[in-house]
Amino acid sequence: MSDYLPLEGIRICDFTIVWAGQSATMYLADMGAECIKVENPYVWNPMTRAASPRIDKTTCQLIPPWLGGHPNNDPGPRPWNNAPAFLHVLRNKKSFTVDSRRPEGLAVVKQLLAISDVTAENLPVGTLDRLGLDDDTIRSIRPDIIILHVPAYGRTGEYVDGRGYGAHMDAVGGSTILRGYEDSSPLTNVQIFAGDFFAGAHAAVAVLAALRHRRRTGQGQVIELAQAECSSQMFPQAALDAAWNGREHRSIGNRSIEGFVPNGVFPTRGDDRWIAISARSDDEWRALVAFMGNPSWATKPEFATAEGRAAEQAMIEERIAEFTANRDRDDLFRELQEAGVTAGPVLSAKDATEDPHLAATGAWKTLPATEDYPETEFSLPPYRFSKSNVTLRTEPCLFGQHNDYVYREVLGLSDEEIERLREAGHIRTTYGEEALAAS
Repeated sequence: MSDYLPLEGIRICDFTIVWAGQSATMYLADMGAECIKVENPYVWNPMTRAASPRIDKTTCQLIPPWLGGHPNNDPGPRPWNNAPAFLHVLRNKKSFTVDSRRPEGLAVVKQLLAISDVTAENLPVGTLDRLGLDDDTIRSIRPDIIILHVPAYGRTGEYVDGRGYGAHMDAVGGSTILRGYEDSSPLTNVQIFAGDFFAGAHAAVAVLAALRHRRRTGQGQVIELAQAECSSQMFPQAALDAAWNGREHRSIGNRSIEGFVPNGVFPTRGDDRWIAISARSDDEWRALVAFMGNPSWATKPEFATAEGRAAEQAMIEERIAEFTANRDRDDLFRELQEAGVTAGPVLSAKDATEDPHLAATGAWKTLPATEDYPETEFSLPPYRFSKSNVTLRTEPCLFGQHNDYVYREVLGLSDEEIERLREAGHIRTTYGEEALAAS
């Protein structure tokens, strides 16, 4: 396999925040693009490097681990460098700091744009424009640049001023009302943030297409990709059925939209341990019945077809739950698969990290300790290329870690120029007091 990476030689000037934009540039960085994060030491972008720059041990224990989760519940003096929920989207990237609101800082950013192939942002609509970096200005600096915008709801329309996180995207896309049990209210649904990662994947592919177009034509592009539109792909059948046929869908719990019966999640022995089981054909149903010992309730002639089983779906689910409740989850799923029944364990995040099958795929890489976090296993890109080793090459970038590289090697500034910017407060590895106070 070649050491050459698909996007080797491509540079990204990265203004992205939170997960949607940062995951887009993460995929591109995985493929070899030099992704340089532009980070302002005087502006705290919420949910981008940590939940808060002032989080402490006590707070860490009060908030969910996915939001806090700092090593040993101790964020240390620089929590923005060790929040695992955000570290994973910082892999293979470089970070430098500059206050782009000031003229000399904006000049630095423009220098970087002039030598970048792509610039990406998912800031509130109009943020770059107010800095003096509207599309026309950026294209005057680099005519063939690819500009990626990943706004919450688009840059025009009645929602244009709406701010949004992943949970908001999921609601607008229909996820919140279509997830949940059949008799539950959408208000009881837990928040999920899948929309961030759908948007990130779509955005990365859009940039790949634009780079291919530029290679063929020499032309750059402006890409606008609304996160809410990407979220709607979670339930395409509902969106299309409503648009074409006027039918309104509702929550169906874990049941199948394709008519598989049974199809659900069932309890197993232990605390909050579950198994997913799906009879994806009548043959699988017969295999499941045989595995359960051919109980009399399951041998009704009408149960020979999915349509017949659907009429008594609740009863079937109740009986299967009684059967699985006292079985070991992992043993049960292996035995069901061997019997020809589609089944799999429902894994918590902790379970997933300890799963031997996932480990066998080479999903993890151990990175050495830094001054902000201990030796840690990081997830690798979940995809493979046939001709390139797309992997975790460099650790998640710490705040301002690559200041020297960017200012000296990329921008070519002199020692005197760098020192002036340092004295003016542009070059830092910690946030300024005004950023901490405003967070």
